Parts: sequence; structure tokens; C-alpha cells
Amino acid sequence: TKPSLGSPSQRAALHYRPVVAATPSLNVRRLGVRGPLRRACSSGAERKTLAARAAYEGLGHDVDLGKIFVDPDSSFSASAVPVHVMAKGNEAAVAQVAGKLAPLAKECKFKGDLGQTCILPDVDSGGVSSVLFGVDDGSEPLAFGMAPGKLVEGSTYKLGESPEGFDATQAAIAWGLGSYKFNRLKDVEKSTDDASSSTTSLVWPEGVDRDYVMSVVRGMWIARDLINLPANYMGPVELQEACKAIAEANGAPVKVIEGAELEQDFPMVHAVGKASDRPPRLVEIIKPATTGNTERILTLVGKGVVFDTGGLDLKPPSAMLAMKKDMGGAAAILGLASMLMSSQLDARLRVLIPIAENSVGGNAFRPSDVLTSRAKITVEVGNTDAEGRLLLADALAWADEEKPEMVIDMATLTGAHRVALGWDLPGLFTNDDAAYNRIAEFGEQLGDPVWRLPLYKGYESYLKSKVADTSSTGSKPLAGAVTAALFLKKFVRSTIDDRRTWLHVDFAGWTDARPGRPEGGEPQCILALYAYLMERFGS
Repeated sequence: TKPSLGSPSQRAALHYRPVVAATPSLNVRRLGVRGPLRRACSSGAERKTLAARAAYEGLGHDVDLGKIFVDPDSSFSASAVPVHVMAKGNEAAVAQVAGKLAPLAKECKFKGDLGQTCILPDVDSGGVSSVLFGVDDGSEPLAFGMAPGKLVEGSTYKLGESPEGFDATQAAIAWGLGSYKFNRLKDVEKSTDDASSSTTSLVWPEGVDRDYVMSVVRGMWIARDLINLPANYMGPVELQEACKAIAEANGAPVKVIEGAELEQDFPMVHAVGKASDRPPRLVEIIKPATTGNTERILTLVGKGVVFDTGGLDLKPPSAMLAMKKDMGGAAAILGLASMLMSSQLDARLRVLIPIAENSVGGNAFRPSDVLTSRAKITVEVGNTDAEGRLLLADALAWADEEKPEMVIDMATLTGAHRVALGWDLPGLFTNDDAAYNRIAEFGEQLGDPVWRLPLYKGYESYLKSKVADTSSTGSKPLAGAVTAALFLKKFVRSTIDDRRTWLHVDFAGWTDARPGRPEGGEPQCILALYAYLMERFGS
């Protein structure tokens, strides 16, 4: 069943509940499926259809997105506990805020270190008077994102005193990002109402642009949930239906290309996914410009490999374990698209999500196969575990045909990127110096850093093939992220030749626990991209 879209505030709380492909032994209660789908599974009436299509049902969150912030006029705000934000070493500010309880703050050894908290009691009521929260020197933009995990769960708080220059909007975003949880598969009997009753809330700070904050937080949560869901919950059909849900919530039409049409028009997407019993597809979302402008086009492309075994070049178990996140590019693009579609744009937004599962089978594509791409460039397959670039190449070629002002693709593409930059820094390749410089500035401001990597022309020779127009992989075990980007560059030739903007983001899609970023799926770079794109295309 399709969810009711409701009002803008209700749509702000939309998200995805796990989807289950029914089997004869499926316990739908244990897996948390609810509503009509659960009844159908229980009765067995639609098991065959559900098993084939992994039918999508409902939207939801482990934490109620609509309750992490409360209105200052609500009844909850009256009892909200002040959280005083303290810079490290400012003993005078601590003494002023704590008043008579300053000795207790000293007893707590509160110094204002990053994430340090000190709860000050109300001596009259026996409750909590206020909380001291440290942000060190203030250089971490998402420091306040540590607060939800350190405060008493289920309570309501409000911003108290803060250092000069403290940004309340950024603090609200950090609070929202730090409130995220993904635990639906650990306690599947727990209802959504039970989960939301333990939500730790913040009173909206004065002067904050609530729509902007909710747009950012919602988009980040969308991407995180999609990455965190394992592949048996997030297959090609489920990812397709997630695309539809996001599009429909924002009034955008959706087109799904699959079967014979996909094989003919996007042959490399088909080749990558044909060995799976969950067929490949490509999803297109189009959102017209708010202003009615039809001249400017912004196109986003995200790699949607729902699971990557490596294909016939099979990954070892240790490398395969994290491959549910190999659709992180699609997740990040969908999160970014959600932000953009809820905003005012002076450009037509086009989103392309090529989706496949890279599996092993008798009909799997092979190393040394030569594929004819959508762009009519023949590609010799250097390694079946370098499949993501094949999906992106066909989608980018389609994007390039429309001559957009800007094309952005995102992918968890290479291990070489992580060797160079680690988990936290996305590698950004582009032909537009000004665009990179501005994105990097926003990244520093928002706690979403990026790092530029070169489209070094000297490595183009690594992609030469003796039997095809190009190899999909480099001939040397060096500069793998660069050669992957150079391969993709071949499929945006019109954009490059016309000096329009192409941006390729190679990122990890995963994070250890950091301020505002719980451990798990993480769509690095989209905070910076959203800020830049609103500056460039916002109306």
C-alpha cells in the first residue's frame, strides 16, 4: 500500500521500514512487517508475488523524526532543561552559569572538553537544573550532535548559554544528525510508538530556519537507513520503491527501465545485474524547477549496487562483509535529492539510479568480456569486481545526452580512494575549479570535509585495451581511484567539451562513531553539496 503523503510536516517524517521477501518459513511478526503486507503474508494469499517482487510497504523511522524537535509554545518546552554550551577552559563562564553549583561542576572535573557533560541538580525539586556541555575550542561543527547520546533519554532540552559565534542552526542540524538510530532489526517486536516515546527532544532554538534543518536531517536519515539495511531487506525492487516513495512525497514523476528495454538501452547495467535472480533496473526521477525554468538542468547519478560479491572475480569473505553499503552512492544521491526537492530550485532536477546486484552465476559477465555501452564505446572488462563504474557509465552517458548544466555522480567506487584518504574524506574529481573550491569551503563550515583528487591525463594510457575502445580498469595496480574517474570521464564527453560542470565523488559510505555521526552508513559530502547547490541553483 502506498503511504499517505499528508502535510509538509508529516512528509518531513517519512522514511523506510524494512521490506521482506516472503518465503514459506517467513515469520512476518518477528521481522517487523505490519499492516496489509503482514496480513497478506500471514494468510499466504500473496506469498508468490511478494517473493518475486519484495513488495514495498510503509515508511517509518526507529526514532520519530517529528519528535526530536519541539515547538517553544508546546507543553514540553515549559519543563525543558537548559543545555549550556561551554568552550574549553572558560572557567568564568562555567562559574557564571553554574552559580552556587560551581563547586559541583569543579567536582565533576568539567573543563569543556569535546562532548563532556556535567548535570547540575535542582536542589529544591531533586530534578535536573541544567546541563553543561563542552565543545572544546568550537572547531567541530557537529559537536552538539554528541549531546543526544549523552543526555537522559526521553527528556526535553533547550539551548542555554553558548559561546560567542555559536551557530544555533548548525547546532540544530547536529542535534538531528546525532539523534539518528538504526536498531529496528535488534528489537523487531518493539513498536514505532514505543521507540518514539524514548525520543530525546530539543526545543527549537530561536531564529532557526526549521524547514532547512528538517530538510537536511531528513535527507541524511534517508541515506543512512538505505545504507544500513542489509541486502535481503534492500534489494533492487526495494531500492526502486524507495526512489518512488521519495519522488511521490515531493510530487515528482518516476520512470523505471527494466527487462528488454534495459538490456537494449543500458547494456552495461544489464550485464552487471543479469546473474542475480533479482533483476537490474534503472530509475529516473524528474522534478521541474520551482521557477518554471526549463533551460537549466541539474542531474544526479548514484551507483546502486545493492550487494557486491565481486562477481566471477569473487571477493574474499572479509571484503564481502560490508558490501550491503555498495549502494551508498544511490543512497547519498537520494538523500541529497530529498533535500533539493523540498527546496526552491531554479533548475530542473533529474535523478538517475542504476540498480543491480553483482552476483555469481552461469550467465554472469566475465573478465575479458567486451561490452558495448550506451555511448557505443566498447569496454573490455578488466575485473568483474569493478562493476560500479559500468553502471555509472551507462547512466552518465544518458545524462550527458541532455546537456545539463551540471552532472554529479556519487559512488562507493574504489578501495584505492580509502587507501588514499581513509573513511572520513570523500575524494572529489571535477573539471570545475570554482565549484570544488566552494564545496570545500562549505565542507569545512558544516563538518563535511572533502578532498580533491586529480583527473591526471598521464594515467589515461593505463586504460588502453588491445581489443576494445577502453578497458574498465587500469593496467597497473596504482592510482585506482584516478583511473576509475578517468574511465567515467569518457562518458560525459559533451559536458567536458562544453566546459559544463562534472563532479565525481568517490566515498566510503560508512563511518566510525564521530560527533553527529553514529557508527554505520554515512552519506559523506551531501551536506556540502546541498549548501553549494542551493547557492548555485536555489531560487
